[in-house]
Amino acid sequence: MSNTGERHMKVGIIGLGDMGSGLAKNLIANGFETHGLDLDPVRVAAFKELGGQVSKDVRSMATDCRAIFVMVMNGDQTRSIILGPNGLAANMAKGAVIILTATIKPHEARAIGNEMSDSGVHLIDTPVSGGFPGAQGGTLTMMAAAPSDVLDEFAPIMQAVSANIHRVGTAPGDGQTVKACLQSLIGAQFSATFEAAALAAKAGVSGQVLLDVFSTSSAGCGVVNNALEKIIDRQFEGTGSSIHTMHKDLTISMGLGEELGVPLHTAAAAMQVFHAGRTRYPSGDNWVCTRVIEDIVGAELHRDCAKKTRG
Repeated sequence: MSNTGERHMKVGIIGLGDMGSGLAKNLIANGFETHGLDLDPVRVAAFKELGGQVSKDVRSMATDCRAIFVMVMNGDQTRSIILGPNGLAANMAKGAVIILTATIKPHEARAIGNEMSDSGVHLIDTPVSGGFPGAQGGTLTMMAAAPSDVLDEFAPIMQAVSANIHRVGTAPGDGQTVKACLQSLIGAQFSATFEAAALAAKAGVSGQVLLDVFSTSSAGCGVVNNALEKIIDRQFEGTGSSIHTMHKDLTISMGLGEELGVPLHTAAAAMQVFHAGRTRYPSGDNWVCTRVIEDIVGAELHRDCAKKTRG
């Protein structure tokens, strides 16, 4: 932190799930007085255990905090929280900031920015990447879009939760556009990993052998290695990477491609893989898509071996 005043700035978080709880953890650890709000009482209780202060509602948080992260699921929730009559834009002090870390459609972020432009409240459009481990470890990548002076002023808050802050634009929607491009690539990496794992299972290759080779080859990367680790250890639920989130993100990527007239052949195939996984295993995480393919071929990839199933 650059000075004592910044450390004592009151910061809010709306949405205390897998990602928001990580934001809270790292803001508290960095000395910020952190206020939180969530509809789930279990999440709220966990937040209190971290040392956070629970807000009564959105309006009270808006009047208490100079900076508020919005980490919810979709554009409709984001719009209601920011632009509702008891929302952030109407109740935060002039010069305060909303840090939009949720992933929504670029045109939704642009519309929200336009509608709050006369409020005197800043908006930083900064979706994040790094998933549950990045959120909990404070190592998220942020795709931040806002005027430079705004980003400079609130940099200490963002640095508390992120290891890499990229300035990708100056207007709302710029951050979401970069995130949509990123997710089109990550979706393709995931789906290729799922297929390779099923191919290895059917061929009788052990999961550890596949991981050893992939992780030391040119194909190895954080996305592939983490997905393969989860697959071979059969960790398909509760890993902090709900399949619904990635499915939503790919929907946004495909929508942007449609809007701009850009063919996204590989992302479209990934979208169908995730659609199948979400339909067959709705409570699963991203890696559960592998099980759909395994069900078809009658083999499962485990760390120590490949196992045939009745299929």
